[in-house]
Amino acid sequence: MLKWVRKGILAVIGGIIGVIFLPLIDEYLPPDLMSDASVRTACYALFALLGIIFIYSIIWIFSGLIKKLYYVKKALLMKPLQEITIASLGLIIGLIIANLISIPILKIPVFGVIIALFLNGLLGYTGIHIALKKKEEFNKNSFILKKNSMLSNPQYLRPKILDTSVIIDGRIADICKTGFIEGLLVIPTFVLRELQHIADSSDGLKRNRGRRGLDILNIIQKEPDISVKILDQDFEGISEVDIKLIKLAELINGIIITNDYNLNKIASFSGVSVLNINELANAVKPVVLPGEDMLVQILKDGKENGQGIAYLDDGTMVVVDGGKKHIGESVDVTVTSILQTPAGRMIFAKLKCEEEKAG
Repeated sequence: MLKWVRKGILAVIGGIIGVIFLPLIDEYLPPDLMSDASVRTACYALFALLGIIFIYSIIWIFSGLIKKLYYVKKALLMKPLQEITIASLGLIIGLIIANLISIPILKIPVFGVIIALFLNGLLGYTGIHIALKKKEEFNKNSFILKKNSMLSNPQYLRPKILDTSVIIDGRIADICKTGFIEGLLVIPTFVLRELQHIADSSDGLKRNRGRRGLDILNIIQKEPDISVKILDQDFEGISEVDIKLIKLAELINGIIITNDYNLNKIASFSGVSVLNINELANAVKPVVLPGEDMLVQILKDGKENGQGIAYLDDGTMVVVDGGKKHIGESVDVTVTSILQTPAGRMIFAKLKCEEEKAG
């Protein structure tokens, strides 16, 4: 109903504009023509109709322009700031060249302005195209946009973006307290919404995980030495949180902190820097070399016949050959080999007493 009311108001405004315009051209019309009342009424009706068509045409053009500007804005938000800056410089250089060429061309009657406008559009587009194609060379050589100009500045630190999995994991709070992660921690609002959705889940396990994530965020925010920013930036049309994180990292030149293996792979493929908490945990585990002795407690039997399973304090699994008969006991073992997997590190060992007997 409201839509039709708006259309009616626009039609009335257009009709009034047309009727007002008619007397302005009275002097250009034959006097005998306008003296006839029926002809004058028809002219008023015609100009009212033209006014309505005019106002609707203006609204249609304006609406189309608004939509185009919206899509342009959306596209620009998806692009990194550095790429937008390079494209803008390419456009400016193209327009400068086009206007220099257009100085003599503008003296051509009638067609000079048309040719000049065409050159501005063509060379402006060409400038953007060439600048984006050469952006890697431009980054290396330009004294304005050199990438490492910011990185060489000790005050410049790239923001770290936390994903949902690393917040729920909880270890990020302890890592931040140690001071190993510097710079601004960014929490996107779409990550907060996902955490809230998990915390409100009907599944008890998921609900506890979501609430744990929110508690971890509160702990991080209360730390005086940690800078945290809630970033209200979303990407309409994208539903996957992982893709939003990658787009945000590109937009603000940030680094994603995660322990999600799949997100790690996708981000690396997209050229986005990633800090993986699991990789950090594996890197700081004590180094164990083949031939070293250690004391472990056998907790359960292994998959293969006679094997026993033990764990180090950091959670590293130790597979002990012949350890099944010592379940529940603490025994001395000798490391035979180490296997590094994407999930972590596995140590294979054999009982030291058996090795001594064999010796």
